[in-house]
Amino acid sequence: MYDFNDKPDLNITPLVDIMLVLLAILMVTAPVVEFEETINLPTGSRSQQTQNVQKIDIIITKERVVTLNKNKVEIKNFPDSFLQFSSGKDQNTPIYIRADKTLQYDDIIFVLKSVKEAGFFKVALVTDG
Repeated sequence: MYDFNDKPDLNITPLVDIMLVLLAILMVTAPVVEFEETINLPTGSRSQQTQNVQKIDIIITKERVVTLNKNKVEIKNFPDSFLQFSSGKDQNTPIYIRADKTLQYDDIIFVLKSVKEAGFFKVALVTDG
């Protein structure tokens, strides 16, 4: 018969077993899950220039060499070279940046940031299409 003076034993072994199985499942599946947001990049539209306007062309090659209106510059020296090149130019001059599609975004943003810091705000990224 049951003795009411005996205190029941707390058995946590099944709880620990279940938690270890859940932990093992979590550890196996966590590296497999990749959080990725898919985006569709727009293609550029072709338009003809209506007038002959002074412009600045910046081309970034896959070797990370920047061509600034036919003057080649290393990407790390671009901010100083661009400040020197753009001194005395109208800040409403349009700037077209062409970059190789294999480049990392960091390099393109670095050039874009340098152009913006020089005071130019009419900047366009050129695409195919």
